[in-house]
Amino acid sequence: MDNLTVIFDNVKRVREAIACAAEESGRSASDIRLIAAAKTKPAELIRQAVLAGVDAIGENRVQELAQKREQGAYENVPLHFIGHLQSNKVNKLVGVCDFIETVSSKPLIEMIGKRAESLKLVQNVLIEVNIGREPQKSGVFPEYLEELLDLAAKTSGIYVQGLMCVPPFSGDSVRNCYFFDAMFNLFVDIRAKKYDNVSIQFLSMGMSDSYTDAIRAGSNVVRVGSAIFGTR
Repeated sequence: MDNLTVIFDNVKRVREAIACAAEESGRSASDIRLIAAAKTKPAELIRQAVLAGVDAIGENRVQELAQKREQGAYENVPLHFIGHLQSNKVNKLVGVCDFIETVSSKPLIEMIGKRAESLKLVQNVLIEVNIGREPQKSGVFPEYLEELLDLAAKTSGIYVQGLMCVPPFSGDSVRNCYFFDAMFNLFVDIRAKKYDNVSIQFLSMGMSDSYTDAIRAGSNVVRVGSAIFGTR
């Protein structure tokens, strides 16, 4: 079986699982965006995933993203940056990615806004929340989220469209759901507030080992890698 057939079959299988989980949460499959997490995957396989019908491509590394972009990997599909965002990489992402999902500090908001203004565009972002309070991970702690949104509301060139998280890794569905539920509750609370330059529409959480749990908890964006491309 060739790679194209495998990826088509994998995307179909993931879509079916998404549909079931969405139905269980009172939604339809069309409410969920499927991002193919393409870390380390070559441009050829990414193009096949696009043909198979994923909604967007997600990349973790700026240099890898730039190389594969030159190879035409992301044509006709939205591109999300889903990796750790370093301040010295901001200028290489603004105006290149449709969404930067991992904005987690005041300096990053200011830098993205400044760069976007210089390019005369508005950059869509998500705010990354460290819902598990893990010191080795990036993301703002929940109690500081509103401070970031207050700043974003005053910053031209940036448009916050939702929240993102990478909860503690666990093969335990119950533990996954604890963090996913906490994140969804935060999402609902923040969405009820009114800010300029902020429209909380997207909740990006759930990966290959947990995306159905995340959808049942309320996620509407999932970042799936190995379930589409195979193990790295």
